[in-house]
Amino acid sequence: MIAFLRGRILDKQPNLLIVDVQGVGYHVNVPLSTFYDVGEAGAEVSLRIYTHVREDALQLYGFLTTLEQQIFERLIAISGIGPKLAVAVLSGIEPGELIGAVHRGDLARLTAIPGVGKKTAERICVELRDRLPKAIEAAPASPQDSLREDLVSALANLGYHRQAIDKVLDKLLGGNSDARFEDVLRAALKDLSRA
Repeated sequence: MIAFLRGRILDKQPNLLIVDVQGVGYHVNVPLSTFYDVGEAGAEVSLRIYTHVREDALQLYGFLTTLEQQIFERLIAISGIGPKLAVAVLSGIEPGELIGAVHRGDLARLTAIPGVGKKTAERICVELRDRLPKAIEAAPASPQDSLREDLVSALANLGYHRQAIDKVLDKLLGGNSDARFEDVLRAALKDLSRA
């Protein structure tokens, strides 16, 4: 079983990296959070690997953090959730936010993730509530964090990519603690439509 890879990024596409390890290219499926944080093609990368073996395939799933890998492994242990859906979940919500949503039983936040329906969200809450890493406690969200989460969710549901959303929101929210959801959403849509 492959548990760790260190090498150079040969090719990079959303949810996929090809990592060159001393002349051997490994096809590694990754969540978007890892995709955005690994750097560009040619950069050195170290990934924690989960090796998924089926009769007809051997697939590698890579993660930058132990927490992402732990959550992935707990998700695929749930009946009806395979590796592809687990990667989609991690691509649609930050690990800390997922932990908070599960502890609160926030089905609305979980069903906002593409590919997650109400029954799957309920199963995630029930099965993961007591199985998430004990050392991680989601801090209560500040009003600024809550506003940002709501904006990210709204813009992602409209089909915008997370990287573009983060860039625009960084610019618009800055140090503005009095920002209103409607005003920022309108400005973000204006910016994103120009891109």
